[in-house]
Amino acid sequence: MFVVDWRLALLTLAVIPIGIFAMSMMMKSGMAKMGAFYESAKKMNNTIIEYVNGMEAIKVFNKDGDSFRRFGEAVKSYRDFTLDWYRVCWPWMAVYNSTIPCLALFTLPIGGILVLNGTIALSQLILVLCMSFAVGPAILRALSFGGKIPQLNYKIAELEKMLNGDPVKAGNSNFKGKNYDVEFKNVRFSYKKGEDTPSLPTTEVLHDINLTFKQGTTTALIGESGSGKSTLAKLLVHFYDLDSGSISIGGQDITDMSIEALNNQVSYVAQEQFLFNTTLYENILIGRPNATREEVLDAAHRAQCDEFLERFPKGIDTMAGDSGKQLSGGERQRISLARAILKNAPIIVLDEATAFIDPENEEKMNAAISEIVRDKTVLVIAHRLSSIKKADKICVLKDGNVIAEGKHSTLNKESEEYKKLWKASKAAAEWKI
Repeated sequence: MFVVDWRLALLTLAVIPIGIFAMSMMMKSGMAKMGAFYESAKKMNNTIIEYVNGMEAIKVFNKDGDSFRRFGEAVKSYRDFTLDWYRVCWPWMAVYNSTIPCLALFTLPIGGILVLNGTIALSQLILVLCMSFAVGPAILRALSFGGKIPQLNYKIAELEKMLNGDPVKAGNSNFKGKNYDVEFKNVRFSYKKGEDTPSLPTTEVLHDINLTFKQGTTTALIGESGSGKSTLAKLLVHFYDLDSGSISIGGQDITDMSIEALNNQVSYVAQEQFLFNTTLYENILIGRPNATREEVLDAAHRAQCDEFLERFPKGIDTMAGDSGKQLSGGERQRISLARAILKNAPIIVLDEATAFIDPENEEKMNAAISEIVRDKTVLVIAHRLSSIKKADKICVLKDGNVIAEGKHSTLNKESEEYKKLWKASKAAAEWKI
């Protein structure tokens, strides 16, 4: 265009500043409401997931109306925020969408005057107009990416906020402990409040804990709900950093070794186990990825999985389904136990690992667990005290403090808290209609 006539070229480009101004105003207005818009989208998504996952409880307790009302309010809120956002942006969107493609807005009338004055030839005007019609859509397409920049900036900022969180403290060393004794020394810990719970106070849940779990022995942690049992187990596998104190294995602080080195020393079997939507074989193989098929089958056998694997036409190659939905709670726990058997780590943490086992299989499971934990450092968390009666040491926790340690016979005589828990556990076991 500039080669043909520089005046016509400038007239053609004159609409672009108008379009860019309209786009910048749209971006400025949109950014002010973008946070609320994305927050409403997040709330709506969470409400939908809660509504679907809680459908059973909703039906059983006749809460269809209340739950659907919250669901509807979340969707309407998202709709309102979306419309509010677009109402601010629409006028500016209309301006730049209508001006930028129309590069002949000034060229045609003023160019016509220049032709009538004899300043330029008609052929020059027609050639510039043809080129402007070709260039307009391309410029609009290029500038349309400008509207994505604020959205990208917002999302990148949110991702960076998450990724910039402090990682757990970890070294680069391999395991160098002289044995597999576990020691908690002056351990203090509190759960930090997050963005979703800013109003909750940060309170200490473990207070100056000093415990030692000897290699080759079984130590049980008992106490009422909220006393800190599961938190202690999660601190051992380094899910969180301590507020103060230290945890060591064989004399080596767990923060000195790499996460991989620590994970190689500990098998953690929790009450709720997650199964991936792949085959049961591959779910067990997670315990030791380089294991042979024979070793995986042996681990499944020792974990008493044969009974339910025989029900499936494909056996151990059956898909577990989303979150292991093809299996019952007890069956999922046996798969997780098979993982631990296959891993064969020297330290075993069992956090209510037999909670979902039915009475018919409890004896088999206890026999399998006894085989797994032989000659290992074992930490057991249990509410059914009968299952840990023979533990080498029982630690009683209350409100984040260790208030008693010893064997069952000693604690049943000397600890009022243990006697109360034992009596309650015994009464629950004997209860019947």
